[in-house]
Amino acid sequence: MFGLLKSNGDKAKLRRDMRVLRRKLLDDTPEAARRAALKLPASRFSRFPVVAAYCVQGTELDPGPVLTAILELGGGRTKAALPVAIDKKSPLRFRLWTPDQVLVPDACGVPAPPASSPEVHPNLLITPLLAFDRKGGRLGQGGGHYDRTLAALRKQRPVFVLGVAFAGQEIPSVPMADHDQRLDAIVTETEFIEIVKKAP
Repeated sequence: MFGLLKSNGDKAKLRRDMRVLRRKLLDDTPEAARRAALKLPASRFSRFPVVAAYCVQGTELDPGPVLTAILELGGGRTKAALPVAIDKKSPLRFRLWTPDQVLVPDACGVPAPPASSPEVHPNLLITPLLAFDRKGGRLGQGGGHYDRTLAALRKQRPVFVLGVAFAGQEIPSVPMADHDQRLDAIVTETEFIEIVKKAP
């Protein structure tokens, strides 16, 4: 597979390589987001009251079709949210979002719901990524926002973390530090991959 690159401990180099690859994948597979939404198993995604997505940046795979599919599976019971960076070091917060809402830049300059939108705690979090593996390893942009956020959320209550990616972003093994948070599942334009947790 095109995306199965050899990974190593040099995360900075791996990130550079994966950014180049992801741009090519975006150009080569324009229907990937829509096709990924069709891979979601209905039995797994009809039970989450609050699902948080992300506002696509650069070459990230658009989570819109996946979010729409999950909202439809929820039968009107599921609410959508988007992340908000309060500053560059704190965990992200989440506010309710509707498609007609005007977004405003957060502390990182990413469009986000305004302060008037109620803050919520997602049960399902859709995350962007640069690379993933089949053990739930996730390589992010390097700022640590999602690792801090997931660690904080998981201390409060269970949260299901779904990575949305091009199939070509898969690598054999993502280099993981102790603080790095793993995905519960990944959906790509070719398949849905749920991570099987090993018994402690």
